[in-house]
Amino acid sequence: MSTLKDNIAKMIHNLPEDSTLEDIQYHLYVLEKIRKGQKSIKDGKGISNEEAKVRLSKWITK
Repeated sequence: MSTLKDNIAKMIHNLPEDSTLEDIQYHLYVLEKIRKGQKSIKDGKGISNEEAKVRLSKWITK
């Protein structure tokens, strides 16, 4: 299992050489959101695909 430090190092290594500090901050933000989402699912706080479809259908018009 990769550590947070390993994940951040990989992320930075894969960014283009001309990445700005803002680019790095954005990618760190996304990485943290993914980590929190994975933890929520692991803790049983996620929702099913069907529930997600119901919730999204209120926002998306056909």
